[in-house]
Amino acid sequence: MSRFPTPEHLVSWAKLCPRTIQSGAKRSTGPAGQGNPWLKGALGEAANAAARTDTFLGARYRRIVKRRGHAKALVAVARSILVIAWHLINNPDASYQELGADWHRRHLDPARKTRDLVRQFQALGHQVALTPASA
Repeated sequence: MSRFPTPEHLVSWAKLCPRTIQSGAKRSTGPAGQGNPWLKGALGEAANAAARTDTFLGARYRRIVKRRGHAKALVAVARSILVIAWHLINNPDASYQELGADWHRRHLDPARKTRDLVRQFQALGHQVALTPASA
């Protein structure tokens, strides 16, 4: 593992990290490159299978696919799988713990979500008055 001191080094070697091309103030994305086609293929199949599960990785895929598309969501899940694998290989005492499909919902700040939804309603031209729900 001395070849890849951090998970980012491994992800970069596998060509699963995004690339930004900048010219002046203009920024655009570019191709990630080829990388190891066998590793990328295996990770792609694993990501495709994980996307259909009710796990943290499946929830990650469903969150990303809404705004970025199928292909980019699969690459993001493949990258997550590779980072998990790096941590498991790098630390022999580590074990994988599934965070659960509802991890993002459980770690959501309710005040922030409320503020965002109120702003969306106001942007649509509605007046919003919030009253606390009685238990």
